[in-house]
Amino acid sequence: MTNPQPEVADVLSGLRAVADGPLSSAVNMPSAMYHSDEVLALEQERAFGRDWVSPGLAAEIPEVGDHLTWSIADQPVFCVRDASGEVRTFSNVCRHRMMTLVAGDGNSRRITCPYHSWTYDLGGQLVGTNHMEHTDGFDRADICLPEIRTEVWQGWIYCTLDENAPSVAELLAPIEGFVVPYGVADYVPVHRVDEVWDGNWKFLTENFMEGYHLPVTHRATLGTWMPMTSVVFPDERHGAFTYQMFEKDENAVYGRAHADNDRLEGAWRSTTFMPTVFPSHMYILAPDHLWYLSLRPLGTGQVQLRFGIALAPEVHASLDDPEAWISEMVGFFTAVCEEDRVVVEGIHAGSRSPLARPGPLSWLEHELHHFMGYLADRLMASS
Repeated sequence: MTNPQPEVADVLSGLRAVADGPLSSAVNMPSAMYHSDEVLALEQERAFGRDWVSPGLAAEIPEVGDHLTWSIADQPVFCVRDASGEVRTFSNVCRHRMMTLVAGDGNSRRITCPYHSWTYDLGGQLVGTNHMEHTDGFDRADICLPEIRTEVWQGWIYCTLDENAPSVAELLAPIEGFVVPYGVADYVPVHRVDEVWDGNWKFLTENFMEGYHLPVTHRATLGTWMPMTSVVFPDERHGAFTYQMFEKDENAVYGRAHADNDRLEGAWRSTTFMPTVFPSHMYILAPDHLWYLSLRPLGTGQVQLRFGIALAPEVHASLDDPEAWISEMVGFFTAVCEEDRVVVEGIHAGSRSPLARPGPLSWLEHELHHFMGYLADRLMASS
């Protein structure tokens, strides 16, 4: 395992001290946490390389042969619905000359390498080759794509490179009671896009986790119907996740239960649950819709993000003109993301200044304090 150099070790020690102290005296992370190549290497090894990440919703690959691509700690993978209907994940690298097998989304009953047509079934087994008859000892039955551990939890696909990691169900058990009533597995995906933003991945993660910026950054979109007085945070820090909950009033365009919603009662019909599953899966789960982000670092200065939207089933079923309504909703939340892009890229640029200094946290940035604890736990781990 890589051990941090003295300078980074000092930064991490400072992070540990802030994370272990009270929120009332906490300050933001120093610039080195965002711009150090050594910190990024530790994150890839100890966070992305060991914890669970989510490529998206299982409902996004509903049919046998449906697949989508992702990467985990820079290792390309693809998720596929196999012949039995199970969601599985495999290395997206051919066992012949290491060509990338799958690009983007699609459906196929066979995974065929675009280089030499080596072909694999939906269980990763090599089933077809050309011109290998003169290769000593070659047997297709001996060759299979490496499989990545995968679990589906409440409609979400989660993958990890660590065979010894605790199960997702175990790690997320404390929030299961919040998530279950919404019925996420039945939400209907309507939009998904992959983008690259300029900025460290942690700036986007932190931006998602705090509502302090909403009335300012999002004043033209959702900022006016996000009452800060109703925000609830977890009482204690959890190693695998953090969250906040809040209610939306009658002025909210999105975020309240449809009349046909028979799953949620009372205040839950206007309550939004916003978890961040560390290191990089975050979503806004509302009675009528959800939208999510899954992040991957692209160096210290860029972040790859997957942005998806899904609708509660009764909302989707009620639409007279689904295309127009969905287009309007996608446009709205895309505008919200663009507002976030401006500040994320601005923070990244500003944090490079020699005069930049981390300032104190607001109580509305409670989850950033939890995030610091997670990073300190992972990056300072001895084994």
